[in-house]
Amino acid sequence: MHQRLQTCLAELEERRDSYLGYPVARDFSFSELADFLDVPLNNLGDPFSDSTWQMATRELEREVLELAAGWMRAPTGEWWGYVCNGGSEGNLYGLYLARELFPDAVAYFSQATHYSVSKNLHLLNMRHIMIRADEHGEMDYEDLRESIRINRDKPVIIFANIGTTMTEARDDLTRIRAILDELAVSQRYIHADAAFIGLAAPFIEPRPACDFEDGADSISISGHKFIGCPIPCGIVLARKHYVDRIARSIAYIGSLDTTISGSRNGLTPLLLWYRLKTLGREGMRQRVEQALGVADWTEQHLREAGIPVWRNEQAFTLVFPRPADTIVERFQLASEGQWSHLICVPGVTRDMIQALVSSMREDAEQ
Repeated sequence: MHQRLQTCLAELEERRDSYLGYPVARDFSFSELADFLDVPLNNLGDPFSDSTWQMATRELEREVLELAAGWMRAPTGEWWGYVCNGGSEGNLYGLYLARELFPDAVAYFSQATHYSVSKNLHLLNMRHIMIRADEHGEMDYEDLRESIRINRDKPVIIFANIGTTMTEARDDLTRIRAILDELAVSQRYIHADAAFIGLAAPFIEPRPACDFEDGADSISISGHKFIGCPIPCGIVLARKHYVDRIARSIAYIGSLDTTISGSRNGLTPLLLWYRLKTLGREGMRQRVEQALGVADWTEQHLREAGIPVWRNEQAFTLVFPRPADTIVERFQLASEGQWSHLICVPGVTRDMIQALVSSMREDAEQ
């Protein structure tokens, strides 16, 4: 058994040092928290309500949420959230909340939206319309305006991408709000999928229009992507008065039923708390600057190597023609059609980029 585990670990460590195509940071260590693996942690129920079950990390979870809410410019005392299993659950929660508020609404999302959103809309049995996206992945606002105009007798639910899967395109909440105002849409809800860049956004210049001050009613953020965590996890935030309208009390656990799942991971709030406290605001700022610096260098290096490459403004993601399958597999490059991308998450080094470029050059010379 020991040998099997050692073999598995060695294989994973080797693969960790080569993947470039997925937005998962690798520069972290949680060895100081190893003893917590011997404790049955379960943050069931609402993180802001007490429960008869006390083997939980709710206090740390609340600190994580307060920090995230501050960075997302949530109105003081008027927000709510919880640490969830990942960005997809956060998106599901945002759409669920919107549907409960506006059962007859039409949900609008772009064709560049993450694949899980169509699944979530199907699960929630929500009427929806897909909006065109431009060549870089951003929502076509004229198509959005016309689609809403045609259906203006229905409430509007907007699913906005703050960093699409393939190109890291960002839908502009300011422009979306202007369209809703222009069409006099009073019954509206905007959910922002900021899975990858959510907590990095406050440190990007110009700052993406993606948070509560920009008009979001709920926001989904992944914890294991830009921040770095060994377990998939996420943060979902929403306007509190909306959540209060759907909450109900559950006697069995002595808490409110406000989340998607019953039992919730009590380890991931601890991991996020440790990570965010270790980094701090200045650490996050430096993290963003360093990652963008690597992205700038990578774009230049690929161009000098004769590889056509492009990226959206201030993005960590670079898009280029799909290389040979052996290279895609070796560097774990996410690909779609004729395009692949690499993502300069924290932990990606110039040596790793140079290894990819060398492999692509060697393949082209054969």
